[in-house]
Amino acid sequence: MKRTQKLMATAATAALTLGTALPAFAAEKWDMPMAYSASNFHSENGVEFAKCVTDGTSGEIEITVHPGGALFAGADIKRAIQTGQVQIGERLLSGHQNENALFGFDSVPFLAPSFDDSGKLWEAAKPEIEALLEEQGLHLLYNVPWPPQGLYFKKEVNSVEDMAGVKFRSYNNTTARLAELTGMAPVTIEAAEVSQAFATGVAESMVSSGATGYDQKVWESLTHFYEVDAWLPRNYVMVNADVWSGVSDANKEVINTCASEAEARGLQKSKDYTQFTYDGLKEGGMSVQPASEELMSGLREIGETMTAEWLEAAGENGRKLVDSYKSMN
Repeated sequence: MKRTQKLMATAATAALTLGTALPAFAAEKWDMPMAYSASNFHSENGVEFAKCVTDGTSGEIEITVHPGGALFAGADIKRAIQTGQVQIGERLLSGHQNENALFGFDSVPFLAPSFDDSGKLWEAAKPEIEALLEEQGLHLLYNVPWPPQGLYFKKEVNSVEDMAGVKFRSYNNTTARLAELTGMAPVTIEAAEVSQAFATGVAESMVSSGATGYDQKVWESLTHFYEVDAWLPRNYVMVNADVWSGVSDANKEVINTCASEAEARGLQKSKDYTQFTYDGLKEGGMSVQPASEELMSGLREIGETMTAEWLEAAGENGRKLVDSYKSMN
């Protein structure tokens, strides 16, 4: 009898010990690739989000951020999440317009050229984008707009005609088409390769925010930045849908809260970063100024062409999206 009682006590102690250890074994480690440098505000925001999740779930879900395309190149991140190579990640969805034109809604030239307009456009697009991502095995957590996009050059440019023949950094369908319509030569270059591309002469121009130019110190190779406020593209943080379905309700609530905070924080950072980076480009020696009226006139004509092309490619869903957005103004 005493031997039986001793065995039962030993088993109970083992069970208690195992039960205490379970949370450690149950902890999940998520890798989060990001395409932009560690100093970029999107990456910094991602790190804060990851810490929020790790702390909020008491380590049950631990997210490790991999900035600068270190784990996967920007173009490969979305696919890596879909196939389960990583659990979560961030991507500029307009880079996947070739899959579905709707992914390029935030990069239609001059459709939503301000933060306020961009917010309304996202409100109109959100149901379509979330549904599209769910169909692809992805669950959207949050997104943050870049500052307004401007044009970088290695020379003074006062008209569209001055852009002819310039080697132009392209990263999605919109930028490639912009190059074609302005007579520039598009060259596909990921964000992590921008500095090297300009330094080696592979590219001589790009359309991007002040943030990208500042982070990449492009004043070492380029000379002019023109404020044209062409569009405000967005970076999206997504999680694999199967992984998401396996997360407890309590942890989902934590992640959603952290995501909401990251979205609001990222938006404010984007707004604050706009003038800061313009000042930084100037300090680096670049000419930073609004585009001339002649240049803007030519760009707006090209924007009208590109808008019509996007609406045709996006079909009825694209038209509904734009109509919904315009009804808010």
